[in-house]
Amino acid sequence: MRSRVAAVVTKPETVIEDYRRLMDLVGAVDGLDRQNDTLIKLNLSWTKYFPACSSQPWQVEGVVKALLDYGFDRKKLIPIENKTVVTNPREGAQNNLWYPILENYGLDFVPLTEVEWIVYNFKEPLLKLNDIFPEGIEIPKMFVGRQIIHLPTIKTHGHSTTTGAIKNAFGGLLKEVRHYAHKYIHEVLVDLVLMQKELHPKVLAVMDGTVCGDGAGPRTMIPRPGNVILASFDSVAIDAVAAGIMGFDPLSIPYLGMCHERKLGVADRREIDLVGDDIAGMNLHFQTKRSLVIWGDQMLRKGPLQFMEKIALHSPLVVWAPLASNFYHDILWYPTVGRKIINKFLKTDWGELFTSYQTKYPAAEK
Repeated sequence: MRSRVAAVVTKPETVIEDYRRLMDLVGAVDGLDRQNDTLIKLNLSWTKYFPACSSQPWQVEGVVKALLDYGFDRKKLIPIENKTVVTNPREGAQNNLWYPILENYGLDFVPLTEVEWIVYNFKEPLLKLNDIFPEGIEIPKMFVGRQIIHLPTIKTHGHSTTTGAIKNAFGGLLKEVRHYAHKYIHEVLVDLVLMQKELHPKVLAVMDGTVCGDGAGPRTMIPRPGNVILASFDSVAIDAVAAGIMGFDPLSIPYLGMCHERKLGVADRREIDLVGDDIAGMNLHFQTKRSLVIWGDQMLRKGPLQFMEKIALHSPLVVWAPLASNFYHDILWYPTVGRKIINKFLKTDWGELFTSYQTKYPAAEK
């Protein structure tokens, strides 16, 4: 079994056209059904803008423009994103410039907090989610039978080593209490692949690596230029290629290894056909680190503080966790360390491109 991943080396001056070339290489026009509704699952890892953290504005514009150029009905294109205990989808859509871009192309953003959720009984046996949610797994009703395009970025993650197309489903298919799944994150990511195979007739991932996130992802990272964009109908394969770009052996990452063993996708790069530009030797030498918040979460779920897990994370007292996370990320880290990183980023070519979007859409957060 072989899978195909398309790759394009890009630059700010041509990135929108390069996204069209990427979509051509992956066969999006033939691989997707223009008669079916298409969910566009954005990636919001922070309500605030931080480079490499969430779907980039040029990523959103490039994919949407390509789909419309192909003749997809804009009424059938549905951009969506959910909330977490530390994100707000509407504020995030504004700060990350999604709102004005989508409005410019005549698309409406749909927060998953405002749609109907149903308990869905999956036919395929799942590894962990049925145990984590014995009362039933709730999913957005609108997901059933619709094809989906994921728009992740290339970055590390303190819980899962890397995050990409598969992890992006974590924020769509599970409700806000999905943090319960952090203890078994790798098994849960396998479950998400199984769930999507049952729900969606087509799953396409279009990943932005123009700026990649190194270190304590998915928020408190060091942005590194990658100048590459990826696409594939195999979420496992694209995550494996992204892992290799970051400097990891994909098969050593548990969720990718398990997916490969179960033939849910291809994680062995020797069995992946790379088409487009040659990125086979690309290695950014990233290292996954844990932010203070993720370190504390893991101490409670897997470390010496496990005896406090139920009362701290699975009781009404859990309200402390999002408050602590917001205090650390938004009040302590972002205005100090984060702001210095952003100011440095804005002096780069990709930072200047982001500034041009801010100038075009001045209502966004500065």
